[in-house]
Amino acid sequence: MGRGSHVYASVKIWAPWNLELGDYATLGPQVDCYNQGKITIGANTTISQKAYLCASSHDISDSKINLILCPIEIADQVWVAADAFIGPNVKIGQGAVVGARSAVFKDVEPWTVVGGNPAKFIKKRELKA
Repeated sequence: MGRGSHVYASVKIWAPWNLELGDYATLGPQVDCYNQGKITIGANTTISQKAYLCASSHDISDSKINLILCPIEIADQVWVAADAFIGPNVKIGQGAVVGARSAVFKDVEPWTVVGGNPAKFIKKRELKA
């Protein structure tokens, strides 16, 4: 856990040893961190209430449907808004915003805003001076 990071008491973390939080990162109320695979969350990043981070799946081409571990990487200065789903093997670039209730199955470019199900590019994120 990074310096100044905050995890609300209602957060579910499946495997604490597979979670890396940067400085001042926040996991909001009722976030579900299903981290059979590793999840990395960067500095100054907020994962809002009821978001679901899923770092594993199953190999549907295998007759045994074996579990596969698929890491999630969320960079610095990201905001994952309320009730969003971040799927296995996804990378969210620095400064990106994932809109509320979005379902993210592909990588998100830095400094972009995405939303919807499946999540799609909405606009570039530009900070005011």
